[in-house]
Amino acid sequence: MLNLIGTYECKADVKGRVMVPADLKKQLAPVSGAGFVIKRAVFQPCLELYPMEEWQKLMEKMSGLNRFNRKNNDFIRRFTAGVRTLELDATGRINIPKDLMSFAGIEKELVVSSAINIVEIWDKQKYEQAIDDAANDFADLAEEVMGDANDANGIS
Repeated sequence: MLNLIGTYECKADVKGRVMVPADLKKQLAPVSGAGFVIKRAVFQPCLELYPMEEWQKLMEKMSGLNRFNRKNNDFIRRFTAGVRTLELDATGRINIPKDLMSFAGIEKELVVSSAINIVEIWDKQKYEQAIDDAANDFADLAEEVMGDANDANGIS
């Protein structure tokens, strides 16, 4: 299982090219040959970069949805809106499409942050605001998500 670690500040050039930080590139090396999928995030104004293997696992799960159920069909359409495949170029950059840059409000300064098995790509100011906004509620959220009273370690 892929377990990415780190948060990095980067810059995008006018064409949307972003140099993947060396440490993150090293972590992604085992999966980078298969390429990546980039998409809009569901809950935040950011982008999600999936290694192809992780994307395939997600698509396998989604392919079990009944497409003749209107809610499922609408969800699939919205979830996959704007999805693109990407590869690292010879210099270790990814090229983020303009429409996805606009969706995330990314102009030049951005943050690339690991999220277990995927990478989130944020406009730097929006990332800092999201972290600040979540700081007040994080203890309650941690207890709700991870605080199973039956598990002595807090993680099952």
